[in-house]
Formats: sequence, structure tokens, C-alpha cells
Amino acid sequence: MSRMIPPHQLNPDISNANTLPMQSIKRMMLKVPEVTVYFWIVKLLTTAMGESTSDYLVYHINPYIAVMLGGIGLVAALILQFAVHRYIAWVYWLTALMVAIFGTMAADVVHIVLGVPYLMSTIFFAVVLAIIFAVWYASEKTLSIHSIFTRRRELFYWATVMATFALGTALGDMTASTLKLGYFVSIILFAVLISLPALGYYLLRLNAIAAFWFAYILTRPLGASIADWISKPYLGGLGMGDGIVSLVLGILIVVFVGYLTISRIDVQGHQR
Repeated sequence: MSRMIPPHQLNPDISNANTLPMQSIKRMMLKVPEVTVYFWIVKLLTTAMGESTSDYLVYHINPYIAVMLGGIGLVAALILQFAVHRYIAWVYWLTALMVAIFGTMAADVVHIVLGVPYLMSTIFFAVVLAIIFAVWYASEKTLSIHSIFTRRRELFYWATVMATFALGTALGDMTASTLKLGYFVSIILFAVLISLPALGYYLLRLNAIAAFWFAYILTRPLGASIADWISKPYLGGLGMGDGIVSLVLGILIVVFVGYLTISRIDVQGHQR
């Protein structure tokens, strides 16, 4: 009678998986990047490109077709993001970019097509975001992005991201046009506001999760205000055009995401 071969000798991965600490296994399953300076740089670039690309498409092709294409692109990117089993830089940031583009379109539709004032749409999207946060926390007992290793938490995460983009778009447009601050003053305003959670975290021991999401929301109006200031010929803008701004931002995003893909320095747990 032949000797029974232990399962771990037939498949060494089984033995390795059984001996890995649960925390290490969870880190390998995380679907979002580590929060580094590169995270905030690429986040601002995607928010800015979302604004300029959305405006370029809406004003250069039929706006209904533009929104439809934006929706298709978002759905395709989300399917790809949910299909992968770990964080992949280009997949994640492609999804974030499509959320930025479609989120801008959604906020603009609410204002331009439905005629809802920016103040009301800002309040509406803020309420939507608060509801998502409340349901997410009630379900998972955490809002930390370091815990995105289940499908349900990933769904909550991307629903939150989409709500923050819509809220940020409405908020940025409200300060620039409704409050008559213009784009440059809006940039200064949001740059000051986005520094507050960092100061609160380091000086006043503000909760890290609250600081992160506060800053995350404000990256949207900050990035959009920067893109509009450079591209638009009104409200104090430089008037360089949405097309050229989108192209330059796209090149920068490719460079940074390419670096992240190669270096893997934004992989949580620093896996190599």
C-alpha cells in the first residue's frame, strides 16, 4: 500500500496559505491603494481631468450621447475593478477617472437639465453621502479604506466615491458661480480647507478615518477648480481650453500610474 502524500506536498500553496497570518491574507485581498503623497497627487489629477474631459465631451458632441458614453465607460471600469482580486494601480485609477467624468456629468445634469440650483444639489448630494456612510458603518462597523477586502465593503466604497465626486462637483460650481468667487479664489478656499483635516490629525488627534474622508471630498472641488481656472475663459479663467487640459492631465496620470505600477509603493502592506 503506497504512503499517503500530505496535501501540502502536492500543493505547497495550501501549506503557505494555512500558515500565513490572517492579517497578511487580508492585506493581499485589499482592493484600494495605500494613502501616500502619490495617492493625493493622482487623486487631484483624476478629479481635474474628470472636470475638463466631461466639459469637453458635453460641448463637442451631443450631450446625451456624452452622458451615455460616460455611463458605459463607468460601468465597464467598475466591472473590471470588481473582477480583479487585488489592488491593481491602472485598474483602480481608471475606475476613479471614470467616476470623476461621469460624476461631473451627473452633477451638471442635475443643475443644467433639471434646473436645480447648485446650493440645493450640494445639500442633496451631502445627504446622499451621509446616508451611504451611515448604512456602511451600520453594516460593517468601520469606514476605513484599510478594510476593503470583501465585495460588500468594496460596493460601499465605490458608492461613497461616486457620491463624493457628485458632491464635490456641485460644491465647486457653487463657490465659483453662485457665490461669484471665481475659479482662482475657489482654488485658494479649497486648498485652505483641505489642509484642515491634516492639521486636525497631527495637532488635535482628529480621527484618521474622518480626516481622510473630509480631505477626499475636498479633492474634488479643488481639482475641478484648478482645471476650470486653466481651461475656462470666464470667471477669472485662463481660457486654455478643455481639450488641451485633458490631454496634459491624461499624460501626467499615465506617468504617475505607470510609476506606481512598477514600484508598487502604494500597495498596502508593501507587498512586492
